[in-house]
Amino acid sequence: MDVGTPLQETLSVDGKPSGRPRGSGFALQGILPLDRRRLPRDLLAGATLAALAIPEVMGYTRIAGTPVVTGLYTLLVPAILFALFGSSRRLVVGADSATAAIMAASLAPLALPGSVAWMDYAVAMALGCAVLLFVARIARLAFLADFLSRTVLAGFLTGVGLQVACGELPGMFGLETHGHSTLSRLADFLRHTGQSHAGDVTIAAGVIAFVLVLRRVAPKWPGALIAALVAILASRVSGWGAHDIALVGAVQGGLPRFTWPDLALAREHAAELGPSVFAMSVVILAQSAATSRAYAWKYNEPFSEEQDMVGLALANAGAAFTGSFVVNGSPTKTQMLDSAGGRSQVAHLTMAAVVAAVLLFATAAIAALPVAALSAIVFLIGIDLLRVSELRRVRTERPSEFWIALAAAGCVLVAGVEQAIVLAMVLSLIDHVRRGYRPHNSVVVRGPDGHRRLQPVHQGGEYEPGLVVYRFSHSMYYANADVLSREVIAVAKAAGPALRWFVIDLDAVDDVDYSAGAALRSLKRTLGEQGVALKFARGSPEVHALLHRYGLVAPGEDAGVVFESLREMRRAFESQVGARIGADENAASAGE
Repeated sequence: MDVGTPLQETLSVDGKPSGRPRGSGFALQGILPLDRRRLPRDLLAGATLAALAIPEVMGYTRIAGTPVVTGLYTLLVPAILFALFGSSRRLVVGADSATAAIMAASLAPLALPGSVAWMDYAVAMALGCAVLLFVARIARLAFLADFLSRTVLAGFLTGVGLQVACGELPGMFGLETHGHSTLSRLADFLRHTGQSHAGDVTIAAGVIAFVLVLRRVAPKWPGALIAALVAILASRVSGWGAHDIALVGAVQGGLPRFTWPDLALAREHAAELGPSVFAMSVVILAQSAATSRAYAWKYNEPFSEEQDMVGLALANAGAAFTGSFVVNGSPTKTQMLDSAGGRSQVAHLTMAAVVAAVLLFATAAIAALPVAALSAIVFLIGIDLLRVSELRRVRTERPSEFWIALAAAGCVLVAGVEQAIVLAMVLSLIDHVRRGYRPHNSVVVRGPDGHRRLQPVHQGGEYEPGLVVYRFSHSMYYANADVLSREVIAVAKAAGPALRWFVIDLDAVDDVDYSAGAALRSLKRTLGEQGVALKFARGSPEVHALLHRYGLVAPGEDAGVVFESLREMRRAFESQVGARIGADENAASAGE
């Protein structure tokens, strides 16, 4: 789609990117309509993306504990399937650090990294994610992605980044460490730093320095790829393998073969793998949807979260049937593609073609890559995942959410990635419920200039003599029904015996559950006993229907109980009550 497409043609009625690109059906939504003028740029962007992504996904195999070639496999069949069946024109699918870390953490107690059993588990988990994503699509569960907020994702990715970076320290120092958690392996590494291999440390330091300098002087160059190529060349020329420097070793060449996954072991350990498969599926949903949504808004393009779920499910099925591991929508690779000028999934297909050429003709060169160099590249990936500046901003602007993000990051390091996902979701819900439990309600008053303003409930106040307008700022439900009752009674008491109408402003209320409805009925009786009428202002038709259902508004009574605006409410009050109050005051004055 051209960036200049009119807004009304790409957005739905609720203002969000619409669900289906024009001119496409079930497939090819990320490719059609094809802009022939942009085709050369998309092809070039795809080649650039391949150059940037190849060393990255090779690094992810260090996290996943799988053979190096499996990282390249994630950029082939899975990428092609998403390009054909996803809806986002820009989302890049492939190996991802977050899902690789979840998988590795869950498999560590069950098998040795890189073993046949490990790979059987890995492909079974990819197939499990594919099934869950299909089920989620059928059940329309795309909303689950919304339960991982931006804050939670920032904390989670920071924890994953620390986990990834710490996990690569032994490889950079030529050491092997042991332990079941990130902290235990880090402690074991610190105990053995005196046994570090000088050659590995030098290579790792050189790669990090090279990439960082290149980022500064030539930020658009593929620093990781160039560093890997230089390390391979130096390794071949200097014969580093003969000097006790660990090399990646032989890498299987050729295109992946389609095989049916062996699920026997996975079935035996379904209880252990199930939570991790669920956690990875939620991460895939959240991260992919957030990335697709961000670029759809940026370029004013339509996309469908549900269709992306189909593409992601097929991509993971493709990974399982080609002997690879779980794939995910990647924010980093998507940013790489965007920076390179890619504007459609044609770039995806080009990337896959380049990866196929590497698998057919260039795997022999990869064998000479030093492990320390690869660890250094992955270490930088982990550092790039840290969201320090974003967390600092969250701490300043929203402290309660900062602590949730920090808890998610800490849980990744202490307990594991899948536990962190569950904890983050639970804490987010608790924080949301906490805010709903104690909403910031207010009283609507009129200032000396006649304009309306809000003031805190504890200050009380009247809209007009004898009239109180109380604004509730959240859905009314069982958790805040008691707050509603206490505040209404307190505000009514502060208004004094002259109070005639107590009006609840429903402008911010989108639901009233049974408990809240019962509380309102009780308030209506209590206020009525004091000669005060309970009325309502504004609110949606759905909320008005609930007031009728709970018996708060009798049939045909709408005009005198529910008002469409505060202006209408004021006029009704002045015509029905104001004149009577004035007459009573005049009579009292005459009596004196």
